[in-house]
Amino acid sequence: MTIRLYDTSARQIRDFAPLTPGCVSIYLCGATVQAAPHIGHIRSGLNFDIMRRWFAYRGYDVTFIRNVTDIDDKIIKKAAEQNRPWWSIGYENERAFNDAYTALGCLPPTYEPRATGHITEMVEMMRGLIERGHAYEAEGNVYFDVRSLPGYLSLSNQDLDELRQPSGEGETGKRDPRDFAMWKAVKPGEPSWETPWGRGRPGWHLECSAMAHKYLGTEFDIHGGGIDLIFPHHENEIAQAEGFGDAFARYWVHNAWVTMSGEKMSKSLGNSVLVSEMVKKWRPVVLRYYLGTPHYRSTIEYSEESLREAEAAYARIEGFVQRVTELAGTVEPAAEVPPAFAEAMDDDLGVPQALAVVHTTVRQGNSALAADDKEAAVARLAEVRAMLGVLGLDPQAPHWAGEAEQGEDLHDVVDSLVRLVLDQREAARARKDWSTADAIRDQLKESGLAIEDSPQGPRWSLGSR
Repeated sequence: MTIRLYDTSARQIRDFAPLTPGCVSIYLCGATVQAAPHIGHIRSGLNFDIMRRWFAYRGYDVTFIRNVTDIDDKIIKKAAEQNRPWWSIGYENERAFNDAYTALGCLPPTYEPRATGHITEMVEMMRGLIERGHAYEAEGNVYFDVRSLPGYLSLSNQDLDELRQPSGEGETGKRDPRDFAMWKAVKPGEPSWETPWGRGRPGWHLECSAMAHKYLGTEFDIHGGGIDLIFPHHENEIAQAEGFGDAFARYWVHNAWVTMSGEKMSKSLGNSVLVSEMVKKWRPVVLRYYLGTPHYRSTIEYSEESLREAEAAYARIEGFVQRVTELAGTVEPAAEVPPAFAEAMDDDLGVPQALAVVHTTVRQGNSALAADDKEAAVARLAEVRAMLGVLGLDPQAPHWAGEAEQGEDLHDVVDSLVRLVLDQREAARARKDWSTADAIRDQLKESGLAIEDSPQGPRWSLGSR
């Protein structure tokens, strides 16, 4: 058994060899909390939640760090626009992110450090970089000298002579326009902290290098994030860490975007879909299925039709789970997932191929039910639950079972009403009035209900929208 991952730095899929046998350490760039999360933000958390679950299934002890950037230019700008303290903007949106992660079934990180809680570590890193000749102070700012590190830009594979480094307002005193800010001198009305070079606040890139060093040490296994972070953020993280003397990340794993009309989903473009609004229209487990089941390196083009397809696909799985449970009672997940599922997951987290195994197993289970083969149906459900558990989609897991219980009262009311209509349909079938029976079924379908005739009588479920 060898897990293989696409390593951005190597530009190829590599066998995963942990730094410490039996353990895996992961650092994921988390939220910059200037606004509430849209589904593009949460996709990254979902992808790495599945990665984490798979490593745990394979027997690894996982340390998973997901940071919070609670101070940056955008947060300060929002605070000024809304005439609010910068920290209230950050805290409000940090809670919104955590609510979204929780709603979609993400496991909590081992640690979730905030940038503003690690100013001391940032100062220590800057001091070390200045002493080693990789950084310098100018007019209260501290910059990284990109020409001092020969391997700079190896992750993004750019030519330094062609580089156009993004630069922020007030970044004065640079020796080279391509140098980037690690610390920004204080400006009137902005938050600041004391340092040996004067008051100021951290630059975005420094935060992650310092926090990864604190929680994972000088070297760790996997650094993750969206593909938009490769440059400048991850490239500059590497520069700071390696200049400080750290080996840093052994593997770089990046997830693709969620797009709308071919463009990256973004608040600035006005094309984002907030998680808080989506969960009012769609069950959170359906959103998880929609965002988590494409391959993490493939782009998801947002559409209502795709969500309806995800809803219908998950309903087929739920229907099978429900039917076997009604027949045999609660069935515990199998100790092991089917070999084809494991093979797909080991191969760069091939969730689409693994999900195909889930649906094949569901079809086999339904065939066993149709043949009154209870033993085979139960065995297939055990396998399905094991696979869904890895993907965070098991409808009988406590998280999603709670979701079902929330709608239990309403379900009972609807069930009583639907039963009245189904009784009329059964009466029509008994007198061989097939046209009336079919008309009732079609009317229920138009109302969003799917009707299935079973040996135990007709049953209904929510169909696709």
